[in-house]
Amino acid sequence: MMLRLQVKYLSFFFVIISILSIFNIIYSYYFNLYLNLETYYISFIISLIISIIFYNIKVDSKKLTIFEKILTVFTGYILIPLILSIPFYLSIYNLTFLNSLFESVSGFTSTGFTVFDNIKNIDQSLILWRSSTQWIGGLYFLFSIIFLIDIYDESFKKTLTNYISFDSSEVLKQAIKIFFLYTSITLIIFIILNFFSIRSFDSLNLSFSLISSGGFLPVNNLSSIIRNDTQIVVLSLLMLSSFFSIFFSYNLVFLKEKNINFFYEDLNLMIYFVIVVTFVFLFFSFNNNFFNNFLSISSSMSNIGFTLDTKQTNLNFLFLILVIIGGSFFSTSSGLRFIKMYSLFKYSINQILSFSKPKNIFMNKLMFAKTNFNFDEINKYFLTILIFILSLFILTSLLSLSGISFEKSFILSILTLMNTVNSSSYGLAYFDFNNLYFFSKSCLIFFMVVGRIELLTILLLMKKFLFKN
Repeated sequence: MMLRLQVKYLSFFFVIISILSIFNIIYSYYFNLYLNLETYYISFIISLIISIIFYNIKVDSKKLTIFEKILTVFTGYILIPLILSIPFYLSIYNLTFLNSLFESVSGFTSTGFTVFDNIKNIDQSLILWRSSTQWIGGLYFLFSIIFLIDIYDESFKKTLTNYISFDSSEVLKQAIKIFFLYTSITLIIFIILNFFSIRSFDSLNLSFSLISSGGFLPVNNLSSIIRNDTQIVVLSLLMLSSFFSIFFSYNLVFLKEKNINFFYEDLNLMIYFVIVVTFVFLFFSFNNNFFNNFLSISSSMSNIGFTLDTKQTNLNFLFLILVIIGGSFFSTSSGLRFIKMYSLFKYSINQILSFSKPKNIFMNKLMFAKTNFNFDEINKYFLTILIFILSLFILTSLLSLSGISFEKSFILSILTLMNTVNSSSYGLAYFDFNNLYFFSKSCLIFFMVVGRIELLTILLLMKKFLFKN
């Protein structure tokens, strides 16, 4: 019965895979790209059949439990990448099943790791499909937020997020709204990139990457696309579409009552972004190209991972910290989330100040918020940090045991858990994923999913299986 409740909601995304397959078929015919054409027919047929079967399964009116919802989301992260891997596996490039799954999981989790050594040698239609995997992955992540909102307290939903008035009983209807908003923003990004003289194919793939916080490029290096400072600034600003909450736009479009208090997280994020940019400009841009640094800042904050620099700089550590902090709670970016880190920082300052004046409570409000911060959530935030450290230790150890140096294993583990592409911004450029051992590649696949669905969610799953009562 539980499985029947799950698959009803997942059918929507298999319909989207079918639509993406049709889009690739049309694109292939229009530009005479026939090398991998039959693979999209197969993915279309399989995804359509699954969507029909899933949708027609009788749905119990009983409300889903938290565990059933978590398992629903986790099931999607298993089934959807399997279907998305079909064009990779059946393509002319002779990818193994594991490499095909690795590529699709990397795209679907918006991580951006790739097994392809040279993107120039890949058929354009497959490059487009590759970008599509991260686009649907970003959409699925937003759907997961809607689906799992009941995990959080009501106060958390109203005061710590932009999430205001979603009706959990109408998840599918809300998912359709988000789909149209997500698609509209993607189209806007595509138009803007075209306006600034970036060719249409590159603009389309980049728009898929930017809105989803993915890291796939249609070329080997971003410098092949971006050729002047104006394009750098435009691209950097567009990256922020996955840094700020997409529900900010949702609220502006769909909510009748518009109150600035609902958007204070985004206002805090704006201040945070300006502070970081100003800091880098004042202290680190005299001997470096500020525009390249500006792009790396936006890229790191949004967990996209793009860079124009091919060499390591003294800002690599800062960029890695920005990756860990992440963006808005309800954005497509990953990371530990800015609102959590910000709240923990203010709580820590409050505790330090209370040592000298124990009767007073300092800094009990977030900036632009009229209500006091709910300190009951602090334990959850600390637990999230603890789980991240534990996961980082485990993955680093596993990768080190498989023959990868400790330094590379450590950085790679952070990027995997934060779903950010490896690049020279983090001191790990041109890492060869294709020749990794089966064990290492399998570990990365698992932890890419773990990082995307939130570490606390994994803990809740483990609690259900390990502690029956």
